[in-house]
Amino acid sequence: MTGGHRRPPEGGVTRRGLLGLAGLGAASSAGVFGMWKTASRQAPLTVGGTPAPSPSVTPSPFAEAAGDLGGTVRFVPGKAMLGSYLGLDGLTYPEAAKLRREQLGRDQRITHVFYAWEDKLPDRIEGMPKNAVPMVSWRGPKYAEILDGDADDLIAAAARRIRDLGRPALLRWGWEMNGDWYRWGGAKNEQDTEGYVKCFRHLRKVFDGEGADNVSWVWSPNWNSSPKQEWNRIDAYYPGDDYVDWVGVSGYNLHREAPATLFDPVYAKYSPRKPIMITEVGSKDYGGATKADWIRQLTAYVEQRPAIGGVVWFDTDTHPSYPEHWRLDSLPDAAAAYREMAGNPRFSG
Repeated sequence: MTGGHRRPPEGGVTRRGLLGLAGLGAASSAGVFGMWKTASRQAPLTVGGTPAPSPSVTPSPFAEAAGDLGGTVRFVPGKAMLGSYLGLDGLTYPEAAKLRREQLGRDQRITHVFYAWEDKLPDRIEGMPKNAVPMVSWRGPKYAEILDGDADDLIAAAARRIRDLGRPALLRWGWEMNGDWYRWGGAKNEQDTEGYVKCFRHLRKVFDGEGADNVSWVWSPNWNSSPKQEWNRIDAYYPGDDYVDWVGVSGYNLHREAPATLFDPVYAKYSPRKPIMITEVGSKDYGGATKADWIRQLTAYVEQRPAIGGVVWFDTDTHPSYPEHWRLDSLPDAAAAYREMAGNPRFSG
């Protein structure tokens, strides 16, 4: 989203952070996914046999076997995990998950939760479907707080808690760093894009040192940069292939943008070597069937992009400071279109 939509209150935990805390409680099912390996670090694969992409997109190497791409949360060629951040007014997370299961006829595969930098990260998530993958979006501080070493104990404790989930997990630290609305963005850190890179690498090293080898690392910029200046280009924040397991991207249909407009630039640049995940997505309702039509456009878009291994809807009507209801069932035809997407074999990852 734009800065006005994304800016959290200064000096406090956002509503999403509080919802993340409220999700703790019941034990997860350890061992559901079997054994995992430490995230792979390998050369790009050979391109072969991909569906025809749009003219602006470089073909990706993901139509055939993808080896260990994705780290512990494996990328499966031809399959996309469908999930959501789920925060519905008046419902606990277990109640909301039950409602969506009834509406969609299936559980969702990614459970997205948000945590503040100072929060304890989850070692269990109440109500998470048995076969779901948790995706933890973890806010950051200013870069200096990490780079001077003062936060090492906090980071190590976070690593141990994620390790204790006992299942593969996605960690999305410091997302949308190319926007000007978060304190961990380059715009809030004297345009120091290299500082972000150093922070990301440092976090991964600490997690590895704590034995948190169940973590797949998600690097997740916003679809466009704000400010739109050369120093703030997306690739300036990339930590490197050795540190990133999934490349994510946030993009919302706020101004009638097509999915290709939102996601193709990141897809074209990174899909030749990394699986892609749409880590936050939603659509504004412009009246009539516009929201349902956009969901169907998104479905078709993912069908044509074989490197997309995950789509995570921002399914909420509780977002602070923005009146749009992103929940998938805000309209009956939108709910029907989303159910069609959930039943599409492309989303059976």
